Amino acid sequence: MRPDPEDLPPMTRATYFMTNVVARACIGAALALPYRARVPFMGFIMSRFIGPTAGFMRRAQDHVAFVMPHLPHAEHERIARACLDNAGRTLIENYSTKAMLARQTDAEIEGPGLAAMEAAAQNGQPVILVTGHFGNYEALRAALVGRGHDVGGLYRDMSNPYFNAHYVRTMQAFGGPVFAQGRKGTAGFVRHLKGGGQLVLLFDQHVQKAQIFDFLGHPARTATSAAELALRYGALLIPFYAIRQADGISFECVMEAPIPASDVETMTQAMNDSISARIRAHPEQWLWVARRWRAD
Repeated sequence: MRPDPEDLPPMTRATYFMTNVVARACIGAALALPYRARVPFMGFIMSRFIGPTAGFMRRAQDHVAFVMPHLPHAEHERIARACLDNAGRTLIENYSTKAMLARQTDAEIEGPGLAAMEAAAQNGQPVILVTGHFGNYEALRAALVGRGHDVGGLYRDMSNPYFNAHYVRTMQAFGGPVFAQGRKGTAGFVRHLKGGGQLVLLFDQHVQKAQIFDFLGHPARTATSAAELALRYGALLIPFYAIRQADGISFECVMEAPIPASDVETMTQAMNDSISARIRAHPEQWLWVARRWRAD
């Protein structure tokens, strides 16, 4: 359910309001720039100002050190700062809907997953595209929309209701139905899937009381809903990624082979293994800020 500002304590409401004011000012300033300038600008703002001030830099650095203790401290810091830079770039790219769609319309998509998805679409078979907070998955969704696919998604409302109100609109603007987590949203999500639709699920965040699987060499609670839905409705389960390239604004779009249907545990671990391999190859592009290894 979308949070209501009136339900928040006065101090929290005031903090969220001011945070949104600052965020909107940064986003507005970035959007006033040409695309090739706004993307690195927002990356710089996030990695040099917002991230360190909000404590995201230290948290990301601690998580990098937890997973890769063999690396020197300077490398932990470099990866943490680069991940914040990617987060800033991703944010403003997602607010640049028209520019992103135009850039990605003719983007090449590599990997066997695209052919599998297109065959499924012809046969009316649903498809669940699974990914995480890595690179910018919206770049690949935009490429699929450019090819005529109606790719929807399920999202979780942000705790800041002022920011959430306009951020949700950016997801809707890319095309394809989007559904909020909750009874009503999940029902719409399932109807779209049962009708042979194509949907995106992000699975790389901590979920309370979920089953524990290996993630980057450590136990982590992981949602099994993607595998459960795939088995229940006969959907293909395809990992997909948009990997940011050296120029900072273009992407390598990859759709891996569908994960074979077996059982929920095996399929969920295969999803974790897929994104873990991508993170190890490009650690700067994953959102290390997330509290992925919480015990609760």
